[in-house]
Amino acid sequence: MSDIILNVSGLKKYFRTARGLLHAVDDISFTLERGRTLGIVGESGCGKSTTGRCILRLIEPTDGKVIFDGEEILGLSTAQLRKRRADMQIIFQDPFSSLNPRNTVMQTIAEAVKIRGKYRTDAEIERRVLELMETVGLAERLINSYPHELDGGRRQRIGIARALAVEPKLIICDEPVSALDVSIQAQILNLLRELQKKLGLTYIFITHDLAVVNHISDEIMVMYLGQTVEKAPTEELFAHPVHPYTKSLLSAIPIPRVGANKNRILIRGEVSSPIDPPDECRFASRCDHCTDVCTASCPPLREISPGHFVACHNFSA
Repeated sequence: MSDIILNVSGLKKYFRTARGLLHAVDDISFTLERGRTLGIVGESGCGKSTTGRCILRLIEPTDGKVIFDGEEILGLSTAQLRKRRADMQIIFQDPFSSLNPRNTVMQTIAEAVKIRGKYRTDAEIERRVLELMETVGLAERLINSYPHELDGGRRQRIGIARALAVEPKLIICDEPVSALDVSIQAQILNLLRELQKKLGLTYIFITHDLAVVNHISDEIMVMYLGQTVEKAPTEELFAHPVHPYTKSLLSAIPIPRVGANKNRILIRGEVSSPIDPPDECRFASRCDHCTDVCTASCPPLREISPGHFVACHNFSA
């Protein structure tokens, strides 16, 4: 069996607006090995969440290929996709809005357990729910609690348990800790790492926080206005960032030390419009190193060292 569980090629998602085509995701390609974590980072509106939803076909892509575990996902019928979705789950950003407020913890997790179809009787389903609650660190006494009675960390644990209930191979984590307090963030991140080791899960971890993605990811893909600007193993990206946008993001990570000084790279100007963008570097209008070649054509994503890709005209090895 191949170690590559996910192969995304030329993925695009355009939205038709009154002003033209909005290029939310524009020619994204990557591979992901089984049991590893790809972090996707970028500012709000860069297309990272849309990328995750297109992979799962929660949003239908405009073009491209998504091969999951050897099967082309975009060509599946609705019935075929429904069966395949058990292998691909998502954890949403806001744990409260992603849960049905009328359902208890038991009902929420049991619904997903029933979908998998392995457990038939009420006793088997309840046993499985309790097992999942223990796995994600939810006390048994909370089984009949409603979402509004719980804090954000416990709500997110319910979302994780619900995703695990169908025994997936791939989980897309769409900013799963951004709505939580810092102390709770650490608990959820540690839980996700423990579950990955225990169950052999593969993650796509979407976030705007590079400090968070550094903690959990094996590789990081940096997006800007719908495109990949840099992709590399985590240690390599933090040690040798190349793209000006990546450098500015890394410089914004706070140092938790009194009196620490850090040279921040400020990004000037405003984000360009993603509607019918010209054939040029998407970051050109905000880049201090912009030259004529940057506005003449869009730079291709090229490999500059093993596993390290960057889309920048001004980089020379």
